[in-house]
Amino acid sequence: MLKPIKNETQYEAALERIYELMQLDLEPGTEAGDELEILSLLVKDYENVHYPVPKPHPIEAIKFRLEQLALSESELTRILGSRSRKSEILSGERKLSLEMIRKLNQELKISAEVLIQAY
Repeated sequence: MLKPIKNETQYEAALERIYELMQLDLEPGTEAGDELEILSLLVKDYENVHYPVPKPHPIEAIKFRLEQLALSESELTRILGSRSRKSEILSGERKLSLEMIRKLNQELKISAEVLIQAY
């Protein structure tokens, strides 16, 4: 019977069971397939509470996303409006404005939650 994960022992046991289930060739919608899906959700919830991943620095997120999309910094110039503005943002001399955050969120699909952080 599946139960919420409340401690490290239960967490480790759930990880072991997930590993066992992943070794099988499970079909979606089967009892074992459902067990794997539910256990994965329970582990994810436990990890979000007990092992949170910090959000990336806004400027690092921008650089990473450009690299991910294979875009040059000139594309960032187009998004932010000018070359000097882009340079000031990337060097940390200038903070992102609300309008810049909106454009970066819309065009590069960077989470606004990441971009609005203080830095």
